[in-house]
Amino acid sequence: MPVFLLLFLECLTGFVLYARMRLPVSSGPFDRTVSVIIPARNEERNLPLLLESLRRQTRRPDEVLVIDDFSDDRTAEVAERFGATVIHSAPLPEHWTGKNWAVWNGYLKSTGKILVFLDADVRLAPDALRSLLAQRERSGGVISVVPYHNAEKFYEKLSLVLCLLGIFAFTSPFERKNRTKGLYGSCIVAAREDYQKIHGHSGVKTELLEDINLGKRFCEAGVPVCTYLSNRLISFRMYPNGIFSELQGFAKGAMPGAATLKPETIALIVCWLVGLICSGAAPVLIILKNPLAVPFAAGYLLYAVQFLYFRKDTGRYGLLMPLLHFASTLFFLVSVLYSLYRLKAKGSFTWKGREIPVGRGRDG
Repeated sequence: MPVFLLLFLECLTGFVLYARMRLPVSSGPFDRTVSVIIPARNEERNLPLLLESLRRQTRRPDEVLVIDDFSDDRTAEVAERFGATVIHSAPLPEHWTGKNWAVWNGYLKSTGKILVFLDADVRLAPDALRSLLAQRERSGGVISVVPYHNAEKFYEKLSLVLCLLGIFAFTSPFERKNRTKGLYGSCIVAAREDYQKIHGHSGVKTELLEDINLGKRFCEAGVPVCTYLSNRLISFRMYPNGIFSELQGFAKGAMPGAATLKPETIALIVCWLVGLICSGAAPVLIILKNPLAVPFAAGYLLYAVQFLYFRKDTGRYGLLMPLLHFASTLFFLVSVLYSLYRLKAKGSFTWKGREIPVGRGRDG
């Protein structure tokens, strides 16, 4: 089979995985009480942007709870300045991860009938909360959203391939009937009674990837789970603190997160990645004046056009990174190798100054 045709078919698998399930914009009334729960560990820079965006909502939450997870910066002071209720985490019990414990403490103090869990780096457009609440009412169960990534610095834009793989994994058409489908943890909306059915974050207290495991537990309890693309209503800037922070963040989900996907999703992702990695050889083949340089270069440009097409839902990556996608592919490969190293050699991942073991048994 000609090289270009093979690369063309592998690239096409990306369009099969890309379901375009965007969060609809809604403007209707919503009468149930809403609690926004935000776990925060050293988030003095991010919190003002999130809390200000919550102030600008066309449907404002009834309460905003910020759980200060043993921050050593001005996280609590910033939250109080914006009028949020600050909850200081109690000492971390054995067999709990820090984020799960913080969110659980927030839930225990909340009063809303609808619970909205947001990471501190999230930003909301004015109609975002209303749209989230309306879609949860329409779909029932629990929903999550893959935010649009506001990548600013060059190293942040290296996340292009990883962010697109996240979209494939969470919105693949094959995942709709997955009985172990996960949630995207940056933005989750659930009814209080559904959250109580699965004992909330206390039911996944040992888990590094609490969002994936929460989704699985909701499914097991018969609660529908669905994840949407943000439609630019919800955005975030994930790793503004340097490339190693970005590497740590992606590594903790790169390998463990793949275990819950349907075989069909994994097969198509692998197929797409093989084409992408192979096409990345084009610059080297051109330099070496290899006869295969032309078909590989054509495949490389095909993937570049695909990345440009997907930018609306993926993030702010500009024109340069889609054209230099071999750099993002290399970062993806480094992240996977680092994830394997941490998983197999260390048995833990480092995140926000904590060493989090992987594979601990559940404790009740």
